[in-house]
Amino acid sequence: MRIAVLPGDDIGPEITEASLTVLNEADKRFGLGLQFDVHEVGMASHRRSGTTLPDAALKATVDADGVLLGPGGMTEYPPVSEGGINIPGTIRKRLDLYANLRPARSRPGLERALPGLDCMVARENTEGFYADRNMFLGSGEFMPTPDIALAVRKITRQASRRIAEKAFALAQGRRKHVTVVGKRHVLQVSDGLFVEEAEAVACNYPGVAVREVDIDAMVADIYTNPSRFDVILITNMFGDILSNLAVALSGGLGLAAALNVGDTRAAANAGHGSAPDIAGRGIANPSGFILSAAMLLDWWGARQGGKKFQHAAKAIEQSLDSLLTSGQRTGDLGGQFRTQGFAKAIAENLREPIKAAS
Repeated sequence: MRIAVLPGDDIGPEITEASLTVLNEADKRFGLGLQFDVHEVGMASHRRSGTTLPDAALKATVDADGVLLGPGGMTEYPPVSEGGINIPGTIRKRLDLYANLRPARSRPGLERALPGLDCMVARENTEGFYADRNMFLGSGEFMPTPDIALAVRKITRQASRRIAEKAFALAQGRRKHVTVVGKRHVLQVSDGLFVEEAEAVACNYPGVAVREVDIDAMVADIYTNPSRFDVILITNMFGDILSNLAVALSGGLGLAAALNVGDTRAAANAGHGSAPDIAGRGIANPSGFILSAAMLLDWWGARQGGKKFQHAAKAIEQSLDSLLTSGQRTGDLGGQFRTQGFAKAIAENLREPIKAAS
């Protein structure tokens, strides 16, 4: 498997190095044949070459079997005209990665973990209220006068249907329940269309139960009844917000994993930002990015029929869980481990996955 590696900004290179430590050990133990093509991107690249995303790095993502995408410090990027290219946005569009999958499962031994939580947020990834994703030309945010700011929300049948297909297929292999989240009685046209497409897809999955919940009720319900939720089908901005809440309830934002998936491509990225306030200090929790890398292996194994990739993915997750259970954690979770030390501990603890835990 050829993996393009783009470390990103701030803590990105640190958690990328940690993830590669685990992947290299998994490669040895499970015979995966991993090949890494590493490219500098972000502000380091901009200082060197005048662009945050060199052509060679973008081409590497197109040619690869999968992508490891470190977090970007995009608030510090110059304008696009000066080389400040939105890295994840550009890659997402080029590879048509329309589904952002963000798991949240209560991790063992963590005091802040809410018992019973085990869900997968299936977030539409290409449109919604995001200004860079909903216009052919120009921005989805604009000001007709100096005193009026407007934002356009785009919801299409095609995008709604294909994320719904992804969500119901996931639920078919999990606990067979989909919660559709929006605010249909307020956003009657846009959320109405989204839910309508979800209901149409549901007809093809008679064994999967469906429930619609308003976003405001959802943020309370996932806290009070976490075990109720399996796959959560949701639009872009609502999904971005809710997935952070869900992973916080699972134990902490440092555990946030994410996989951006299309019909034939996938890119793993941590479900959190680049954390410039702790960059270079060696204290970032690499768990989210490591778990994202495991999701990439699992996706590739399912796509290629390679059980060893899925075994490796499960082994990584179980190794991390066993460390958390024993109290071996990074500082954000109350432990003493630093970034690279925790990654090495995960790598050294890799074992054949326990079938009962799969």
